[in-house]
Amino acid sequence: MDPFVRGLEADGLGFKGLLYPGLMVTAQGLKVLEFNCRFGDPETQAFLPRLKTDLVELMEAVIDGRLAEAPLEWREEAAVCVVMASGGYPGEYEKGKEISGIEAAESEEGVTVFHAGTKRTDGRLLTAGGRVLGVTALGIDVRAAREKAYRAVEKIDFAGAHYRRDIAAKGVNGIDD
Repeated sequence: MDPFVRGLEADGLGFKGLLYPGLMVTAQGLKVLEFNCRFGDPETQAFLPRLKTDLVELMEAVIDGRLAEAPLEWREEAAVCVVMASGGYPGEYEKGKEISGIEAAESEEGVTVFHAGTKRTDGRLLTAGGRVLGVTALGIDVRAAREKAYRAVEKIDFAGAHYRRDIAAKGVNGIDD
């Protein structure tokens, strides 16, 4: 990020907003694949639940050019987000599958279910996209957050649902899914 920010400054380009890099870990270290000027999906779903500071206050500080003076507080817990996707995603997939179990998943403390590809029709919650839900859990450490996130995922159901089973595995000693 430092070379990028220095480049903005050297070129006299002011920037106010969100900026996050898409990174890949390689044998030679971190490599930047892309920059995005928006909240990332599902990246943001993993860190916003840890934010204690009011997000609106931070956005106002950005607008006013006083972000460096704004208080920024984070929860100590770790967060893990597991994306539940439609069968066939990222290729072709069907829409309109009824979703159940979200309330059960969110009944566990520290679990938030973010909607990405959903819609409500006639009082029913249905799939409407490839990435359907982001299930985020907070825990005392990565292992606890990971376990809680997968427990919550198991409570949610829709036809063709699939998800990766290796999320945060490398961040937990002894897990090599």
